[in-house]
Amino acid sequence: MKYGIAIFPSKKIQDEANSYRKRYDPHYPLIPPHITLKEAFEADETAIEDMVIELKKIANETEPFTIQINKVSSFVPVTNTIYLKVEPNQALNTLYEKLHSGNFPQNKTYNFVPHITIGQKLLDDEYSDIFGRMKMRSFQFEDKVDRFQLLYQLENGSWTVYESFVFEKELV
Repeated sequence: MKYGIAIFPSKKIQDEANSYRKRYDPHYPLIPPHITLKEAFEADETAIEDMVIELKKIANETEPFTIQINKVSSFVPVTNTIYLKVEPNQALNTLYEKLHSGNFPQNKTYNFVPHITIGQKLLDDEYSDIFGRMKMRSFQFEDKVDRFQLLYQLENGSWTVYESFVFEKELV
């Protein structure tokens, strides 16, 4: 089964992202707006059980932190993807690194660029028009992050939460 790890931002940020995603992101119906911490990976039930123990430990060692979003950016020329840019943050980078070390699958395809996708798989002209308009907009969001989620992919391609991991909780 395919799994992934992500942070879901507050409803306010999700609503803003979805106002664009419903028009510009074909993945809109598959997963809510999120910050990907670990790309999709294959794992069996035994591996996931072991991983959940480690994820609880990581969450317990992580203090809540704040993220800032101030603008849109894009991954052009690699892909015509537009996103809300999460400003560099040491706590977020540390969490990302912990999820890519030890017994976790080593599946980094790209460098870590924290973001919330709002448009992807756009045609060149469509991308230029949309990105040009969005660059002129001001985005000012601050959000407290106090958990991350282990997700799994359903047969229809959508993603759902397997388990949430709240920061600084005691291990069960």
